[in-house]
Amino acid sequence: MTGKTLLTLLLILSGLYTAEAQSSPPRLIVRGDDMGYSHAGNEAILTCYKEGIEKSIEVLVPSPWFPEAVKMLEQIPTADVGIHLTLTSEWDNIKWRPLSDCPSLRDADGYFYPMIRPNKNYPKRSVSENDWKLAEVEKEFRAQIELAMKKIPRISHFSGHMGCTSLDDDVKALVKKLAQEYHIPQYDMRLGEIGVANVGYVGAHATSEEKLQSFMKMLESLEAGKTYIFVDHPGLNTPEVQAIHHIGYENVAADRQGVTDVWTSPRVKEVIKDKGIQLIGYNDLEK
Repeated sequence: MTGKTLLTLLLILSGLYTAEAQSSPPRLIVRGDDMGYSHAGNEAILTCYKEGIEKSIEVLVPSPWFPEAVKMLEQIPTADVGIHLTLTSEWDNIKWRPLSDCPSLRDADGYFYPMIRPNKNYPKRSVSENDWKLAEVEKEFRAQIELAMKKIPRISHFSGHMGCTSLDDDVKALVKKLAQEYHIPQYDMRLGEIGVANVGYVGAHATSEEKLQSFMKMLESLEAGKTYIFVDHPGLNTPEVQAIHHIGYENVAADRQGVTDVWTSPRVKEVIKDKGIQLIGYNDLEK
């Protein structure tokens, strides 16, 4: 084969690859986390699905507003829903407890610890700093999974609140085992294996306007033929959420209102339309 022939072949193959990539738009999962932590949070997540770009929703099963979340999800039967497995109750003014009898996962008051890993603002109040038991993690995860599947039969995946499903290798193996046993096809640790890339804001995102600009930059960076996931926490700037905070994250209400504003923004929708981005849920990953 001559050099000229080889160059021609490479150009043809390159053209075919480019055409194929252009015919397959970027796919993006926009996931709203923490449904159940507050009434306003539930309202925001519902709004971001009905009026915005959110396609996947994570539910905190032990949370105080879980029963309302179940009723709200009945309004959007096509929404992709996942179990946000949790071992923590991080806020200072509102707490939740395990669903099961698991002494090694509770603090002195019977609540989940506020943190998964050591945090200088909460000394000795993380799961990893205490004598947690794998058997009790399994018991609690099973309790959350079974209640979620009872109340929300269309569960498609697992994820870990504050990274609890990656506590250590044994917990990672446990999540994989539970996914297989309960026939849950998707879970966060598997996403990389199937080519789903995590994306975040591109640039500063402290204010609502910064979030908007950074989110649109992220959208512009998505490549044809690839699948991505973007995770954040919608909320509303109401007195209820203004009372929810922990040390190091005090501006929860304003910050989460910014997420809702971005995900329902006409400007964001226009970028998605212009770029041909396909919004999907976990339940679309194998399609």
